[in-house]
Amino acid sequence: MTSTQKDQHGARSQRSQEADKPHRRKGEKTYSCDECGKDFTQAADLKRHQLIHSGVKPYSCDECGKDFTRTDSLKSHQLIHSGVKPYSCDECGKNFTWGGDLKRHQLIHSGVKAYSCDLCGKSFTLAGGLKNHQLIHSGVKPYSCDLCGKSFTLAGGLKNHQLIHSGFKPYSCDLCGKSFTEAGGLKIHQLIHSGVKPYSCDLCGKSFTLAGGLKNHQLIHSGFKPYSCDLCGKSFTQSGSLKRHQLIHSGVKAYSCDLCGKDFARAQGLKVHQLIHSGVKAHSCDLCGKSFIRAESLKSHQLIHSGVKAHNCHLCGKSFTHAQTFKTHQHVHSGVTPYSCNLCGKSFTHRQSLKSHHIMHSGVKAHNCELCGKAFAQRHELHRHLVTHSGIKAYSCDFCGKTFSDKQYRNSHRRIHTGNDVYFCDQCGKPFTTDAKLQLHMFSHTEERPYKCNLCEKTFKSPHHVRKHRQIHTRK
Repeated sequence: MTSTQKDQHGARSQRSQEADKPHRRKGEKTYSCDECGKDFTQAADLKRHQLIHSGVKPYSCDECGKDFTRTDSLKSHQLIHSGVKPYSCDECGKNFTWGGDLKRHQLIHSGVKAYSCDLCGKSFTLAGGLKNHQLIHSGVKPYSCDLCGKSFTLAGGLKNHQLIHSGFKPYSCDLCGKSFTEAGGLKIHQLIHSGVKPYSCDLCGKSFTLAGGLKNHQLIHSGFKPYSCDLCGKSFTQSGSLKRHQLIHSGVKAYSCDLCGKDFARAQGLKVHQLIHSGVKAHSCDLCGKSFIRAESLKSHQLIHSGVKAHNCHLCGKSFTHAQTFKTHQHVHSGVTPYSCNLCGKSFTHRQSLKSHHIMHSGVKAHNCELCGKAFAQRHELHRHLVTHSGIKAYSCDFCGKTFSDKQYRNSHRRIHTGNDVYFCDQCGKPFTTDAKLQLHMFSHTEERPYKCNLCEKTFKSPHHVRKHRQIHTRK
């Protein structure tokens, strides 16, 4: 039999096999893939599909080197490089390279979200969107970054993440020059410059640029704080807030100020700090003219002028303008002193008190009085001292009429009359308003002279006598 005869015989055999098959209705999918079970109407479609499983991609793009299984896929891809987007949306004017992308986009405008998640009820416009979402519930993150080990649910998420490591930020803002890794990041950023905040909170009226910002804010009102710190138990509304908090426990402060060397756990903390060195205080109070570096500080200050003190202590009735001040005050009643000095072990109710205490250990007294030369560790101590030079004693004792330049001195003196927290000397019976003053007085009953002049080595029983003595040196 010749080769031509063999071909004719093979063709007749194939036709007879087709004839032996049951009659196929139009549109029926009778060709199935042995690999994945997908069905096809035409045998040719099945053959093209099977190339995917073979892994063979013989068609390459000259522009970027991407490989394709089929020539039509390559042609479709090359349209991206051409920049031609012939399909436009009538609703918003957005252009697309392919008609299929336009159709999928138009579903967004229709508002129809036919695909719902069985686990959380979230709805999606496209079936693909639902499939991607369901991977979140599975917890499977098969795509890992080779550089930092972070895992992602989708390959696209990994690709976007890898741009961070590359440092490549091709999308720049025309208004402020800030650069972004992704075009989407730039678009979101540009909304800030527009000043448009279309998303408002129904409970407090605060407005947001993005819907996501509003959602995060609403969690504050709910009181729901699902993210807890394993080390101290503090809870947070958002996972990002927990991560930032955990940097405190790590002790790592990777961001340093070039001007003063101060270290910060977060880049944002460094940025805010650097504004101090700039001296720029762009946010001014309309009522008193006081200026602030940050808008948040101005808002907080303006509450003082409002006179509103919405935070009340049910234990003593004292009211506070700010929630944070109220929280700090509550430590007074609880007796909790969570801030301890690592040098002497003394504990404090407030973090700021601990900072002030640390300055005492350093011995640094950077605030000097121009009138008498006396030095102070804290600025507020200098301000209090300056009143003594004015001669003004505006605070009077209700019991004996004695006047004082400072309210705190007056309140301390009152204890002598009320008998509250008065410390008496065992040797002579003299009363003192603070234990520290009593301890200084006790040196008068001994020969001990622990305070030394750093100019002549002469010793004294109290720091007051040292200061008085130093005036001899300054007059020389």
